[in-house]
Amino acid sequence: MNRYANFISRASAPYFIILASVAALSGLGLVMVLSASSVKSFEQTGATYSIFLKQLLFLAVALFLTRIASRMKIEIWEKFARVAIPLSFFGLLLPQIPGIGKEINGNKSWIGLGSFTLQPAEFAKIGLIFFCAHQLVRFENRVAANPEKNFSPFQLIMYVLPGATLLLLMIMIGKDLGTALIVMAIAAAMIFVSGTPLRHFALIAFGGLTFALAFIITQPNRLRRFQAVLHPFDPEVYKFAGWQTAHSVMGLASGGIFGVGLGASRQKWGNLSEANTDFIFSVIGEELGLIGTIIVLLLYAALLYGIFRTALHAPDLFTRYACSGIAAWLLFQVTVNVASDIGVFPVVGVTLPFISYGGSSLIANFLGIGFVLNVLRRDPEVKAEIASRKAVRHGK
Repeated sequence: MNRYANFISRASAPYFIILASVAALSGLGLVMVLSASSVKSFEQTGATYSIFLKQLLFLAVALFLTRIASRMKIEIWEKFARVAIPLSFFGLLLPQIPGIGKEINGNKSWIGLGSFTLQPAEFAKIGLIFFCAHQLVRFENRVAANPEKNFSPFQLIMYVLPGATLLLLMIMIGKDLGTALIVMAIAAAMIFVSGTPLRHFALIAFGGLTFALAFIITQPNRLRRFQAVLHPFDPEVYKFAGWQTAHSVMGLASGGIFGVGLGASRQKWGNLSEANTDFIFSVIGEELGLIGTIIVLLLYAALLYGIFRTALHAPDLFTRYACSGIAAWLLFQVTVNVASDIGVFPVVGVTLPFISYGGSSLIANFLGIGFVLNVLRRDPEVKAEIASRKAVRHGK
């Protein structure tokens, strides 16, 4: 216990916690993508490993880019933050161009690249985080430079709202409700972290929820998904909107405490159309049981602890806001995915970070982690402790 307490108290603890949790989640993700996609992969290509091999390639690219991101100068990240909205807007515009865009499951938010696809909305989430961080720092600097003026919380909100709204509208054009919800949640979380009074934050939250509700009720298909949460096994609901939710819950229930065994899922045989992406948590629950799902949630809890602790000890406002935004992004995305899979939230097509199949989401997740590791590596105390560990490992 003392040894554990001693480790947690060290400045380098978040660094190693983040590395360990991301490595465990990514490793588990590879195993579960192989298991969950084998049937679909064989059906599409005649080989059970084709989707898994793509995910392995995505992971290799993600690790390479993360290494670069973790060593980039913070000034480069700040320059990126200044142009994040125009770049994200351009990326979100591409799927709407005929001949470039590709529609999948009713969402026109993909770019076709031969046998691969790219989802710009995943990178737009990172763009939004750094844009918000940059804008919040600008506002803080303006307040500090004009101490005689009385700035209102709504002035702060207006530093963030136009850019966030532009990205949200572009995502809505692509009909990607899940990403739209995550984008709204990220913007709201960063405004909250900035110290906006709760009454003003409540107004923002109410406006966002009203906007989301209007977006839902204007599309019968989305409305049926929300209705399916209440009665997924109703015969009339089950045939259509309730199918995925019902089979996800059945998979989790049949897994019990210890699961039916790795690779032995029955729901992945066509009942869960997105078993390797949106519903991979259900496959984990079926094959590895309640124990497996709890381990996954604990790994996410450890990862979020490491990122939030990094944000609290960040050396400047920009890195503090950016780390907080990355933590909020992962927290909301995990929450929405798991809530959808266990049947307490409608199916909105959100992947499980580091585990679900998909190159865009995996690379975007790793780039966020690369920035957090970058912040930690610049801390002199953390740097010294990492060097000390390396010296001990090499017997110096």
